[in-house]
Amino acid sequence: MTSFRLHLLRHGEPELTGRMLGRTDSPATARGIAACVGQAAGLSVTRRIASDLSRARACAEAIGPAEVDPRWRELDFGEWDGLAASNIDPEAMRRFWDDPDAAPPPGGERWSDLVVRVRAAIADLPSEPTLVVTHGGAIRAALHVLCGFDLRACWSFALPYAALVTLEVWDGAPRSAQVTGLVCP
Repeated sequence: MTSFRLHLLRHGEPELTGRMLGRTDSPATARGIAACVGQAAGLSVTRRIASDLSRARACAEAIGPAEVDPRWRELDFGEWDGLAASNIDPEAMRRFWDDPDAAPPPGGERWSDLVVRVRAAIADLPSEPTLVVTHGGAIRAALHVLCGFDLRACWSFALPYAALVTLEVWDGAPRSAQVTGLVCP
């Protein structure tokens, strides 16, 4: 069975922080872009992919030429998108964090919808060393797809801006992986 390295890099710090940023296209700060460039230094990849949102795309392009794939976007937070958590009904937030499929944000995506998108993006990856600059939710969805982490496990660790998760991915149907590294700035 063949394998390849898949590096998942969370975008750098956006101009808007402390908010539910899904489809809201807040650009990355210069410091955030530099942190991503630093994390990617020394990675040996033949392909770079980025979410189509500018906070991920700008970080990827600072590292090198990148393809854009909107399937690597963050979860769409619907009516909550762009809001600070403190401006959202606490009970609605609790229900969402407890079960993002049964209680998605109003007008937003369910967790399972994000997983379907990311699963399709992973299935289309060629078997070559790849860097994907994406978002925290998409990285967690990839860990669910590739490593079988359940929802609680996916949310049990921090993924700060510019965090780098490295996986060894084995081809097969479906693909599977093992986490070989997590580097946080």
